[in-house]
Amino acid sequence: MPPVRLFVGNLPYQATEDDLRTHFSAVGEPTQIVRPLDRETGRARGFAFVEYADRAVAEEAIRRFDGQLLMGRPLAVSEARAREDRGPSGPRPGGTGGGYTPRPPGGPGGPGGFSGPRPGGVISTTSKRTPPPQTSSPTS
Repeated sequence: MPPVRLFVGNLPYQATEDDLRTHFSAVGEPTQIVRPLDRETGRARGFAFVEYADRAVAEEAIRRFDGQLLMGRPLAVSEARAREDRGPSGPRPGGTGGGYTPRPPGGPGGPGGFSGPRPGGVISTTSKRTPPPQTSSPTS
């Protein structure tokens, strides 16, 4: 029978592998614990994988630890899915991944992204624009 790998999300960043082993050993001895680190900073990424040799023990770990606090944070524990089951990497549903998404050339406004005057930004050369009223600020 193949081992069962669990995904443990919402981990406290300061949680160590020993902390996880102690916590998850309450239902059975994990055969492996992997805490991925950020490639650039070397810091914990806030999730881990905990593996059990027995499916029944892994299922008990999910029931017992999903939503349970560890160092003040509620854990999200579920059976890990294989990479190919998660879909392609890249932007996640509901967002663009937080990065810059370039516009195709020749889009609105043509190359350079300028789409014309901004509202309220047109000043006629034949009329004067009145400046906004000044508010006085309290002096201390």
